[in-house]
Amino acid sequence: MVETLIKLVLAPLLLLQGLYVRRVTPKLPEPTGERAGVVGSGPHMRVLVLGDSAAAGVGVSHQADALSGQLVANLAADYRVSWTLLAQSGFGIRDVRAMVERTATEPFDAVLVSVGVNDVTGGLSAQAWSEAVAHLLDLLLWKYSARCVLLAPVPPMHAFAALPQPLRWYLGRRARQFNVALAKLASERVDCQVQASEFALQGDALAVDGFHPGAPIYRLWAADTAAALRRYFADPVSLGGRLVTVPAPL
Repeated sequence: MVETLIKLVLAPLLLLQGLYVRRVTPKLPEPTGERAGVVGSGPHMRVLVLGDSAAAGVGVSHQADALSGQLVANLAADYRVSWTLLAQSGFGIRDVRAMVERTATEPFDAVLVSVGVNDVTGGLSAQAWSEAVAHLLDLLLWKYSARCVLLAPVPPMHAFAALPQPLRWYLGRRARQFNVALAKLASERVDCQVQASEFALQGDALAVDGFHPGAPIYRLWAADTAAALRRYFADPVSLGGRLVTVPAPL
């Protein structure tokens, strides 16, 4: 009821502000660099980074400074890391699932998923998004035999300086709803964990568009992810302690 009322009252203004933001915000390219490889030495860890523009590294010029590059470099100090990046700018949850469905079946020990911003801006409800994430998790378990799935929360869009008010407030409100749904989903499963990382979205931490992460945020995000994976592989009980078997997704 509240959501419907907000839309009725603010819809014209939100639409105009959304069009304005799309027109004036620089469209940054995805960074150059490798999207798969093997680095490091030690126990073997197979890692997949999956999702949207943040997973793809938009905001920096090279994958070495993006999430996947910094994560792999961090883990390579202790592991032989086989890694793959599957991500594309503009993707929402349904696009990500379709991308996974098109890929070859192969095992991954850990999958990091970043998705949600485009679903927030695209109008998908938090409930529908949560259900789609659950279907994606089942697919990751079935297709990749994923032992550990880390879910990045939707970023705090109320703090995105590139967004004018009240659009910033409205999208921030929706992002929080998505994260509440994500936390509930994760609490009901043993195969995933929501990351609790929080980073300051200001100054040179952000990319020049004021919307995507810059290298400092990717570095912190990668460090938090690497720490979580080290904890899990040292003690699998930290993520639930067992694998689950699911049927092939419909």
